[in-house]
Amino acid sequence: MKTVRQILASRRLRRTAAREQVLLCFLSSDFALSQHDLEEALPSFDRVTLYRTLKTFTEEGIVHKIPDDSGIPRYALCSSCEPHEHHHHHVHFKCTRCEHTECFDRLYVPNISLPEGYRAEEVSLLVQGVCPRCSDHSNSK
Repeated sequence: MKTVRQILASRRLRRTAAREQVLLCFLSSDFALSQHDLEEALPSFDRVTLYRTLKTFTEEGIVHKIPDDSGIPRYALCSSCEPHEHHHHHVHFKCTRCEHTECFDRLYVPNISLPEGYRAEEVSLLVQGVCPRCSDHSNSK
């Protein structure tokens, strides 16, 4: 796995405390993070700084946005995206109990043939259910 310095250097981004700390949060998390999650984890940075950092990381192909039914975007690290060109046509899973969202990089969204004249720019598939962590908790009661 790449280090924070390697990720920023690969995109020719200046190293700032906010960028480094945000990347560390993503590298140490097993699930997607919202801006609110980052605000709680990094209280020394204001909301605008975190918003701009997420925007830059999304534009540079470092993280991708995962839409869901809550209206709160969550973000996860990209594995093979380029600046302004995301290649993350994989399945996302959101637990309805703990509300954590995870990327399933090996499960791909099926090809969809759109009618003539339509052009897809992004395809997303969100599966909702109960994750193993929450299933284990309910089975132990």
